[in-house]
Order: sequence, then structure tokens, then C-alpha cells
Amino acid sequence: MQLNVSGHHVEVTEAMRGYVESKIERLERHFDIVSNVHCILTVEKLRHKAEAKVNVNGGTIYADNTEEDMYAAIDGLVDKLDRRVRKHKEKLVDHHARDAHKRRF
Repeated sequence: MQLNVSGHHVEVTEAMRGYVESKIERLERHFDIVSNVHCILTVEKLRHKAEAKVNVNGGTIYADNTEEDMYAAIDGLVDKLDRRVRKHKEKLVDHHARDAHKRRF
């Protein structure tokens, strides 16, 4: 998995980059085919915004979160991405074929 972290009106420190990396690794537990993650951290006055675009097998998933603290924004972002990746994975599974297989026997 390739991870790109950039900042808009904020300098991305090694601590922030490491925090994002450790949190994004959580996505690989649910979906093995996460190829590229681009995360943008933005500060506008008192709003800290974290947004990410994740390229997975079969599409692209986008999420963003705004908080008063950057680390809280990153936590919320990863929670949203986690839910959306699990939902995307469920869509890829063909549940109808499994039910048809059960009916034959």
C-alpha cells in the first residue's frame, strides 16, 4: 500500500505522518487490496480537516472529517473510511449465488 500525506496550510510533521500511517493500516485488516491512499490535512482558522481518497479493487472511496483537533479529525476520518471499505467489500460479494447454491441441495 502506498500512502501519500500532504498538508494544506499546515506542515505535516513526522509525528502526524506516523499517526496517519498507524491508523490507515487498520483498513488493510478488512480489505487486502488497498493500493493507494492519498490523505490531505488542512487547517483553516480553528477547523482541522482530514480527507482521504483510497483506491481499492473496483473503485475509489472518499471520506473527510472536520474537528477542532487534527488528531481527532484523523480518528474520525479513519472510522468513516473503515465503514465505507467494509460496505464496499460487502457489495463485491455476490450473495445471490450463495443462496442459489444452498437451494440446490
